[in-house]
Amino acid sequence: MKARYLVPNDYMADPAVHVFNGKLYIYPSHDRESGIPENDNGDHFDMRDYHVFSMEDVENGAVTDHGVVLDVNDIPWAGRQLWDCDLAFKNGRYYMYFPLKDKNDIFRIGVAISDRPEGPFIPQPDPIRGSYSIDPAILDDGDGRFYMYFGGLWGGQLQRYRDNKILECAAFPADNEPAIPSRIVKLSDDMLQFAEEPQPVLILDKNGRPLTAGDNSKRFFEASWIHKYNGKYYFSYSTGDTHLLCYAIGDNPYGPFVYQGVILNPVVGWTTHHAIVEFKGKCYLFHHDCVPSGGITWLRSLKVAELHYNPNGTIQTVE
Repeated sequence: MKARYLVPNDYMADPAVHVFNGKLYIYPSHDRESGIPENDNGDHFDMRDYHVFSMEDVENGAVTDHGVVLDVNDIPWAGRQLWDCDLAFKNGRYYMYFPLKDKNDIFRIGVAISDRPEGPFIPQPDPIRGSYSIDPAILDDGDGRFYMYFGGLWGGQLQRYRDNKILECAAFPADNEPAIPSRIVKLSDDMLQFAEEPQPVLILDKNGRPLTAGDNSKRFFEASWIHKYNGKYYFSYSTGDTHLLCYAIGDNPYGPFVYQGVILNPVVGWTTHHAIVEFKGKCYLFHHDCVPSGGITWLRSLKVAELHYNPNGTIQTVE
């Protein structure tokens, strides 16, 4: 299929995508022109609400907008910046996990609940205890256990933490030291809290060495996504300042994951964030670029392309 834009009349980005009840549901962040000057902390990404979209046919079908399903004004602990979210379904309820700065301007991860995939979603009164940073991505491992992957550098504040404790000052490793990793944590049975301390997601090169901070074309920056294919776990992510979507493969949710290559080459606009999903016998890569806005990096548009695997399980790069 030819790659297509999905919401031409609005700016949507950072898609999380899942199949519920035979339909495909998209949970993106909602870009807007905030008037805030662009900076490395991402203050100009001042998103304030979420829409939910659904489709019955990815390649030719219409996209249904279910409207605003959660607004920053509805969240009791809200400060600002309602960034990308993800969804999980368990025991008849849909759980939305979202990053949001609290009133102290620190990113936490909150939970909102609905009895329908299209919402609306009702937020819990407080964020998840011990949560931090951004980009939650949820793995339903099919055995009743659910895991969250999270974290993002720079504006995502991940460099402010070590061993799940906040640092007095942000700390970046030297180029020859191991890169700052994403995090994984098992969720509690009620889906509302962490069931353990978050752990690092280790990405190794083909020689078994951890990726280093200076390996800008391979190391993690943000935008965790996790999916399974032929019994393997595929951890994919953005390299950030080199604008690549990369992936690594592991044998269990905790890894380690071995770097494999590039899923998506750089797009127009420097941010890259994605979801991978199988629907009606085909695999799709949902992502965004800034072509419709003329290259304005904080006004991004939702896009989808078909994704193909090689016989050995590696992913063919989308140009």
